[in-house]
Amino acid sequence: MGEAINPLKAWLERDGGLLRLRLARPKANIVDAAMIGALQEALGAHLGSPALRAVLLDAEGPHFSFGASVDEHMPEQCAQMLKTLHALVRQMLDSPVTILVAIRGQCLGGGLEVAAAGNLLFVAPDARLGQPEIRLGVFAPAASCLLPPRVGQSRAEELLFSGRSIDGAEAFRIGLADVLADDPEAAALKWYDEHLAASSASSLRFAVRAARCDHVPAIKQKLETVEAMYLEELMASHDAVEGLRAFLEKRSANWENR
Repeated sequence: MGEAINPLKAWLERDGGLLRLRLARPKANIVDAAMIGALQEALGAHLGSPALRAVLLDAEGPHFSFGASVDEHMPEQCAQMLKTLHALVRQMLDSPVTILVAIRGQCLGGGLEVAAAGNLLFVAPDARLGQPEIRLGVFAPAASCLLPPRVGQSRAEELLFSGRSIDGAEAFRIGLADVLADDPEAAALKWYDEHLAASSASSLRFAVRAARCDHVPAIKQKLETVEAMYLEELMASHDAVEGLRAFLEKRSANWENR
């Protein structure tokens, strides 16, 4: 499989036309600083290849990702964590090639934010997708920017405000998943082979730029706004820190509504 970047596996297939990225720390595949850095490194090393037509991101084990590291969300670490995660999201949004994402099992929190920064999501019917951050007393900055364009404002708000998880079938029904498949990886590979493999890699890059030239700048501008809100306002509140501490200490949060 070529190069291995711990905790990520990265290799090229289809005569260099497809970059495979696999989260390789099952079963949780936590999106922590190490995972984010590995993804950034692999994307940075390969996105400039003129032969590249697409990226396929998937995961080892039964679950795509349980989400970000709660430890890294604590006040003393959250600024660095959030800035690096959002740098990865921007890198994915700016990708000159299509990013396909294959999801099975749980895809939660920061894991769903990374997935939603891709282009097409191939999802197993029994997968579980959600942004549970509000239940910890915080909100999901990147998802607040990425979900509304995908599923519409009201559906995005319902998921973000409730913190509930939905299965793959519901994700497909509301437009969060693009393809529903028992084997998401195989479905993504088939889609690549049928729709991208025979096309000019150069022309595909122009197609990606044209389709996203107004969409991506708007998301990136909103992401800057909500990142500042999270770090400067939310993390100065009592309940945000209390919720995170309660989770780590495995107890119920004592909300003071401030």
